[in-house]
Formats: sequence, C-alpha cells, structure tokens
Amino acid sequence: MSDALTFPADFLFGAATASYQIEGGVTEGGRAPSIWDTFSATPGRVLNGDTGEVACDHYHRFADDVAAMAEIGLTAYRFSLAWPRIQPFGSGAFNQEGFDFYHRIFDELEKHGITPLVTLYHWDLPQALEDAGGWPERATVERFVEYARRTAEEFKDRAVYWTTFNEPWCTAFLGYGSGAHAPGRSSHPESLAAAHHLNLAHGLAYAAIKEVHPDATVSIVLNSHLPRPWNIANPKDVEAAHKIDALANRIFIDPLTKGSYPADLLEFTQDITDWSFVHDGDLDAVKDTVDVIGVNYYSSHSVRHHEGPRVDTGEDGHKTTRFSCWPGADDVEFMPLVGKRTTMGWNVDPSGFHAHLMRIANDFDVPIIVTENGASWPDEVDEDGRIRDEDRYRYYHDHLSALLRARSEGADIRGYMAWSLMDNFEWGWGYSKRFGMMRVDYDTLARTWKDSAYWYRETIRTRTVTPLEKIEELVETPPRSY
Repeated sequence: MSDALTFPADFLFGAATASYQIEGGVTEGGRAPSIWDTFSATPGRVLNGDTGEVACDHYHRFADDVAAMAEIGLTAYRFSLAWPRIQPFGSGAFNQEGFDFYHRIFDELEKHGITPLVTLYHWDLPQALEDAGGWPERATVERFVEYARRTAEEFKDRAVYWTTFNEPWCTAFLGYGSGAHAPGRSSHPESLAAAHHLNLAHGLAYAAIKEVHPDATVSIVLNSHLPRPWNIANPKDVEAAHKIDALANRIFIDPLTKGSYPADLLEFTQDITDWSFVHDGDLDAVKDTVDVIGVNYYSSHSVRHHEGPRVDTGEDGHKTTRFSCWPGADDVEFMPLVGKRTTMGWNVDPSGFHAHLMRIANDFDVPIIVTENGASWPDEVDEDGRIRDEDRYRYYHDHLSALLRARSEGADIRGYMAWSLMDNFEWGWGYSKRFGMMRVDYDTLARTWKDSAYWYRETIRTRTVTPLEKIEELVETPPRSY
C-alpha cells in the first residue's frame, strides 16, 4: 500500500467531546454555575429550553464511555475540563473533588492505552467571572493563567497534550458579539476586546504550563472559516472575503505567527474601538506560543460585497437581517451555501478542508492535529435497531481522504479527532442535532453504535480510509449498546 494512502502507526485517531455538552452533574462534586448554565436556563436562549443539567450523564458513566472508546479502537481522546468544576468561582480556592473526577477519567484512559488531549477551556466560564465582566475584562486573563498553572501542576504526570482554548472566535464573537452563545452579550467593542484577551491569556498560559511541565505539547484550537469570494472576478467580493478572513482567522493567526494584528483589521474596525486594550508587550507574549496547532473544520462559506443593511443567510438558507457577529463588516453578505447540507445547515465541502489544512500548514511551522471534524444528520433508528448514518461515515471518508491528500503535499498532520464520540448538547440547538458516532437516547441515556462507529473502527484498525461499500461486512445487528 502506498504511504500516501496509509496513516502512519503513530497517527492519533480519536474523538472529541466537551465538558458542558456531555458531563451533566452540574451541581455535584462542588461544581458552581458556568455561563452556559445561566444562558441555557434563560427562556428563549436555547431551543426547546434544553440545558446541560444532565446532558449525557458522563459524570456518572465515564468508565463505560471510555470502555466504548477502547472498543472502537481510539488511540486518543480529546476532552475538556470544566473550569467551574475545578475552580468553582474562577478565583480563590480550587476544588479537589473536581480534580479527583478528572483523575478518574485519566485512570480509565490509561487502563485502555488511550492518549488524553486536554482542553482547558471549552466555553464554560465560571459565572462569577462573567459577573465581574468576563472576557472583555483584562482581569479574566489573570484568572485563566492561574487556573491553567494550577491545573497543569495537578495533571502534569497524566497528560502531555494541552490546549488552552477551543475556538476563541466563538467565545469572542458569538458570546459577546451576536449574543448567540453564552453569555449572550451583543457589543462589537466588547467582542474585539474579548478576542485580544483570549489571545493574551493563551500566550501567558502557554508560558505558565511550560514552567510547570516543560515537556508539555501546548496548542490552541482554531475553528476554520474558509470564506470564498462569491465572484472571484469581482474585486469587491475578493475584498469581502479578505475582510472575513481577517475577523475569522487572521485575528488569531497573526498574533501567534507574527506578533501583530492585521493592518486591515485595525483599519476597518477603527470606528468601533481604538484597540487601547492592547498593552505594550502583549503581542510579544502571544507570538510563537504553539507547539502544535489544533484545527476544527466543518464547512466553507461564500461571501460577496453588499451595499445597504447587513444581511446574512440563516442556517436554513433564508436571508435574515440580524445583529452581526462580524464587526466592521456590514458591507459583507454571506451567500447561500453550495452543496449537500447537514441538519445544521452547513455544507459538505472536503475541498475546503484540504485548502484550509494547507493554509494552516503554510502559516504555522508546527504540526497540526485535526481536533474536530464531523457532521450532524437525522440518524433514524431502523426496525432492526441499526442507525444507518451513511451520510456521516461518507463525510468522514471524504474528509479523511482530503487529509491524506494534504499530508501527501507536505502538511505535517499528526492526528484526527472525530466530532463527536456521542450525541450531546449542541449549544443553542439543545438536543435537536446529532453529531455522534454513538446515538444517545435522551430518555434512558443508553448509547448505541451507529454504522459510522463500525466504519471508524475499521479505518483505525487498517490505518486506511475504509471503502464505503464495505460497511455491511462491519456492522453488527443489533448494534452494540450499553
């Protein structure tokens, strides 16, 4: 078999989850409220009034969940620690019960030979810190660095791979810009301040983790926006795509690689903020603070120049006017997505995955781990108990093929974490969207393998992208359930 078609023996095949999406147990073990507890309990914020109060009950079922990972054959597991479980109020005392819970997860992973990839922050800020101003306030940076240092001290013998932030764009621009995510604030100046403070917190936490654990491999995870001009021949459409690239990608990439913010970003946001929250020395602290870069990718976007009121294309493909999460980009219109759509309304575009991997490989002179990639589909249960989620394993098939192509072209990609291990709380969409390789029955909390779990198991076993037509040889009927 050609090396170009085979994953190396040390390639990390895993799956990813996030604490608030799966744990539940929100009042147990000394945990205090996070911004997502508050947000999801606020009427009208989350579809159907869903909350993460129980979620997948991973807090009580983690041992069985890790055993299922081992059965699928995962060699790695990316998960996040809940800050309000470890340090309930974001400052002051740390909670040993919280540390002990995660020690038990590390024990199970070690028992099964699964490598942990630890994320310090996947959006669940302690509510007490939001009450004090949240990420637009510089003091939150200090609190995060303290949390990162103490957590690294606790788990330095348990994990080598550490991620500071998952998708800081979402925290800054959905949490403080559009208000679609917790804490639900809508302020362009605050969203830009939050973005800078997330960058600074990453850089300072990187140094703190390295002081405690010099051999740690430290990353940040960026969600990949791939804005393409609607009409490549129209200079204004090209400029629109470049503007979104500045707000979506370069606002984080440039400080990490160049120690500066893009000049065009500063120019087109000058009427929104004077950027005085950037202090002398901040960007020096951020530059070159990644040992590996995490890439989350789901879909691509097409944009064009637009004169007049801000218009976006909603998740259902209909144009809606709404508060923009893109400060300074009122002249940019997001166009209807091209291609097959997931139940999130996102398009399936493996070519965009390849293009973004190559862009990241060129921008960062460090290895890449794909930290999230997956899709939501209806996932109906058939009469024989099987969940024939062909759309999902076809998505994995096509995106892993694109990943191999990028590797063959020189991208140093060392791992792939499928999103997600199991169905879970999908933020503002509640439990209405299913991304998992295992179906969760939210009445009984039973987990059942979908066809994609069997497909992924075979891909891991053979270290090749399993042919789609092989699925009937792989699936058990009825499927595994626990």
